Order: sequence, then structure tokens, then C-alpha cells
Amino acid sequence: MRSPLRASRAPALVSAIAGVLAFVSSGAAGAQDDIMRVYMDHARVLKLDRPVSKVIIGNADVADATVADAKTIVVTGRNFGTTNIVILDQDGNAIVDERILVSIDEGNTVRVYKQTSRTVLSCTPNCERHAERKTAGTGN
Repeated sequence: MRSPLRASRAPALVSAIAGVLAFVSSGAAGAQDDIMRVYMDHARVLKLDRPVSKVIIGNADVADATVADAKTIVVTGRNFGTTNIVILDQDGNAIVDERILVSIDEGNTVRVYKQTSRTVLSCTPNCERHAERKTAGTGN
């Protein structure tokens, strides 16, 4: 038999757990939103509110940036991976300081699985091989 005290605390406990879960999930989504996403071999235009003096890319093998005009930067995904971009104004103040994630457009891919490896093909319009990983422990 349940005690009246325990039954009365159950809704409060459920509410508290729901609140914690909502906070945790919103925090995880917020952390993901801090990443600028660019597809490999695609460009993304950044419009800024003030003129740019310098653009710095952490790893130029992953992404590239071009100054289109004083307030417009074009970021192009070069290879899979993450890097960062820092954009400075005339006074050396950071206008943008963000991480960049370069990935493929999953909607245009076909995955081929073998027993010992995986190949990812990008099919826009012809299928091209993008990555191959050996399965751990196969010795290949």
C-alpha cells in the first residue's frame, strides 16, 4: 500500500525530472548550434555588419575563406573535418569566432558495406568515392 506522502511527491518528482531533461537537451542543442556547417565542395556566404580587415582559418585543408567585399565572406568546405574561423575588424576586434564542421550532403550519398570496410559514395549526379575505413581488428 502506498503512503499518502509518497504519492503526493510523485508529480513533483516527475516535473523536476522533465525540467532537468529539457535543460540538458536544450544545452546539447545549443552547443551544436555554435558550429557553422558547410558541405564539402560547397560555399556558404557570411554577411557581416561591419567591414572586415582579416580572415583566419585554423586549418586551410578543411575550409577556405574568401573576402567577396568589405562585409561579405565566402566559406568553402574543402575536406571532412572541423576547424575554426576568426574574422577581425579594422581595430583587431573579433567579429566572428566560430567552429566550422565540413561534411557531405547525406541526402546525396550511397553507403556500400563490406565485411571488412565501408565506402561512402557521393552521388551528385555521378557516384564518387569519398571515404573508406577499415573495420578495427581485421588486420587490413
